Amino acid sequence: MSTASLHELLKPFGLLLLCSLRVKPEDQVPDVAENCPASQLLMIGNGGSSFWPAFGQSPEYMDGRSDPLDRWSRRVGDELAGELAGRAIFPFDGPPYPPFLLWAQKAGQVAPSRISMFIHAKFGLWHAYRFALALAEPLESLPQVSEFISPCLDCEKKPCLEACPVQAFTGETYRVDHCMDYLATDTESACRQLGCEARRACPVANEFIYQAAHARFHMDAFVRARLL
Repeated sequence: MSTASLHELLKPFGLLLLCSLRVKPEDQVPDVAENCPASQLLMIGNGGSSFWPAFGQSPEYMDGRSDPLDRWSRRVGDELAGELAGRAIFPFDGPPYPPFLLWAQKAGQVAPSRISMFIHAKFGLWHAYRFALALAEPLESLPQVSEFISPCLDCEKKPCLEACPVQAFTGETYRVDHCMDYLATDTESACRQLGCEARRACPVANEFIYQAAHARFHMDAFVRARLL
């Protein structure tokens, strides 16, 4: 299958190929099937709110049950894996959890930022991995990518660190208790309603900032998970 065919399969779900990896034994990628090792790993997710229209109209989003995005991701990932004769791998399966961030960094299209998340070569801080597809046979005509150097290295003003209302980010650590206390207490804050102010302050790829409804969905889920 070609890369163009993959894009057509992903398009109805608003999903994108964020990066890919030629698999080596040390990458800890599960076999596609018994005695069928993976040769390529495709990292699939959203850039900006690309998937939000499809997910927002899905039965998983509307049925009122828990973990709608994980359930939607599993359904879509398994469906696409069947189309590609591959295996879908999900970041929420565990423990132990698959090393998605290690895979992403090794693929060379992300780098660490100052606010404890990776920054992507195209989408900046506005991307997320929904699943990975392990393939026995690599796709044809994957584009060549150049090495990505983090824009954070040349950022002198550091607006992300200045924007956090509770100084949860130091540039080296994320003080999650500061963040959580604020989000749980002030449900009308800009962070809770529009998404993390530190994240939104980054000027890189800000055309992909999440839509308000998309951002609220994640912030509400984050608070619920931390309070359980």
